[in-house]
Amino acid sequence: MGEMGESKPIAIHRDWCKGCGLCSAFCPRGVLVLNLGKVEIQNSENCIGCGLCERICPDYVIYLGRDIYG
Repeated sequence: MGEMGESKPIAIHRDWCKGCGLCSAFCPRGVLVLNLGKVEIQNSENCIGCGLCERICPDYVIYLGRDIYG
């Protein structure tokens, strides 16, 4: 895992999200929000790449630093 502040792409599998809200509650910069019961990225430029959202998500919806679609 990289250093905090390092630019890493954030990706989500929105279809897998069950809307628990843990990621948005623990995101220190408010990058992740719930919209219609699913997580979405808001203001991705504010992401500091800490990885907390990826580690806390019980459904493996959020990924940092890797392409989940390729």
